[in-house]
Amino acid sequence: MTASNTPPVFSLHEGSLPLLISIPHVGTKIPADIAATMTPIAQRTEDCDWHLDRLYAFAREQGASILMPHNARYVIDLNRPPDGANLYPGQDTTGLLPVDTFDKESLYLDGHLPDDAEVARRRELYWKPYHEALAAHLAALKAKHGQVLLWEAHSIRSHVPRFFEGRLPDFNFGTSNGASAAAGLAEALSAVVEQHGGGYTAIANGRFKGGYITRQYGRPAEGVHAVQLELTQVTYMEEQMPYAYDATLAAKIEPLLNKLVQTAMKHVGVA
Repeated sequence: MTASNTPPVFSLHEGSLPLLISIPHVGTKIPADIAATMTPIAQRTEDCDWHLDRLYAFAREQGASILMPHNARYVIDLNRPPDGANLYPGQDTTGLLPVDTFDKESLYLDGHLPDDAEVARRRELYWKPYHEALAAHLAALKAKHGQVLLWEAHSIRSHVPRFFEGRLPDFNFGTSNGASAAAGLAEALSAVVEQHGGGYTAIANGRFKGGYITRQYGRPAEGVHAVQLELTQVTYMEEQMPYAYDATLAAKIEPLLNKLVQTAMKHVGVA
């Protein structure tokens, strides 16, 4: 946890179910000392996973634990390994401390790129507390229930040419090619979307196979199952500024999200 004289860097709602929903890119704050080194573009925190706390409110009400950071991914990316290694070798990606936006706009003023000491400082202040809380709560839930499901909640614009061609499928399920959860989970979830009849598209272990959190904490043989959902933002919000939540769209997708979470829990044996 953070020291008593520093503001908390995450919030954890502890629920009653063997289900932890981690939303590592929902934060929008940038500490003043870091913001002073950044461009005006950075202040818009455009690459945020907007409104997922609101979209997953149903899970909180049903008893899920919810873990969320306060700071933006521009401060440090909680879904990257601490050494900054590329999770998708050969493909473009943003790093542990992103230096540009998804559209390759610079985040830092000239001469203010973070050096190794700054990377280490942020890793200690912002990355480490989140992961300590994540690991500790997974362990507590596993001790109580025997098995636990970690649901990694993410969202992204439907078109980001830097990372993929054309339009991304609406539901992108990742289980590190089956290594982070019970066999067939990603495929079972994709089938639920396809059978839903709402016109949404889905893929299992496609462009997004799960980031660091899914790969690091998903240990199905040890009773911890992890799945990442990368959801297109066009399904529940406006993808352009001011990135407004669309209650009408969200109302259509929330029942499907609920069904997907319930399906995942049953599939891994925690429901």
